[in-house]
Amino acid sequence: VHFTIIFYEDRNFQGRSYECMSDCPNMSSYLSRCHSCRVESGCFVVYDRPNYMGNQYFMRRGEYADHTSFGISGSVQSCRLVPQHRGSYRMKIFERENFQGQSHELVDDCDSIVDRYQISDCQSCHIIDGHWLMFEQPHHRGRMLYLSPGEYRSIKDLGYRGMRISSVRRIVDSC
Repeated sequence: VHFTIIFYEDRNFQGRSYECMSDCPNMSSYLSRCHSCRVESGCFVVYDRPNYMGNQYFMRRGEYADHTSFGISGSVQSCRLVPQHRGSYRMKIFERENFQGQSHELVDDCDSIVDRYQISDCQSCHIIDGHWLMFEQPHHRGRMLYLSPGEYRSIKDLGYRGMRISSVRRIVDSC
């Protein structure tokens, strides 16, 4: 199965284009800017800085005629393919960095970490199964982080200093 996202230099799918089927750490190698895109198949996370840094946006199949419609104020600078996952979802969140403090295991979406677990923050986590999105605000709003399986000793080292994780969602889209 091939997953494809096509980036365009200008709004409304105009200008030069670049077809991408995998991770791309630096779009400037292919386009001078990116102001619209079309996800033909699969799911991707796009970033407003090179090397998967900066603000992140989850993109599913569809047309995005204007980069501001999905939240990017500048230009898409890098993108990452979200692999399909079949099976269970499991992550462990920790109140403090380096897997310290209260911990809780999640196997499904959580609208509010504070309400469900009575912890004020999630500063580290271990993604055991599946791919997840973590959000700054309750109910999956605000800035987000994409996390694949692995250990994350410090959420703030992932590019958002001062970001508080308030909700999480599994990526279950049949990308």
